[in-house]
Amino acid sequence: MASFNKVILMGNLTRDPEVRYTTGGTAVCDITLAINHNYTDKRSNERREEVSFIDITLWGRTAEIAGEYLAKGRPVLIEGRLQQDKWDDKETGQKRSKLKVVADGMQLLGGRGDAPGGGGGGGGGAQRSGGQPYRQQPAADGFAPADSGRSPDQTFYDDMPSGADDVPF
Repeated sequence: MASFNKVILMGNLTRDPEVRYTTGGTAVCDITLAINHNYTDKRSNERREEVSFIDITLWGRTAEIAGEYLAKGRPVLIEGRLQQDKWDDKETGQKRSKLKVVADGMQLLGGRGDAPGGGGGGGGGAQRSGGQPYRQQPAADGFAPADSGRSPDQTFYDDMPSGADDVPF
C-alpha cells in the first residue's frame, strides 16, 4: 500500500529558537509555530479565530539557520513530514504520544527587521543562489531528488510535453 507524508505550514514562532548539538555534532532545533485559522461562525455570523500550536524539529544546517535568523514572532514557512513521538509518562507510567513535524525545508518570510505583527510581505532569507529555498541535505537513503538548478516552475514547464499548454477550458 502506498503512503504519502508531506506537510506545508506557515505561521509565527512562539519563542526564540535554541540550537543544540548531538554528541555526533549535528545541530538540532525545536520550534513551535502558531498557526491562525479565521472563519465566520454560521450560527452567530461572528468572526472567530482558532490558533493551533505545532511543534517542529529542524536538523543540520536548517537548524543553524533557524537559530541565527529566526526570533519569537517571526513568520516562517516549513515543509516537512509528520512523525509520532512515543514515551512513557514518568509520573503516571502511562504511554503517551504526540504528532510533530520534522522539517525537510524552511523559508524565512518577511524582511530582517520585521517585528512580530509587522506586515512583512515578500520573501526572505534561507535561500541558495538561484533563488532556491534552502533544503536539508538528502538522507543517506538517497531518495531525495537532486537539485537541477532550475526553479520548480521552470522545471514543471520544461518537462511538459509539447501542446500540453493547450487546455480546452
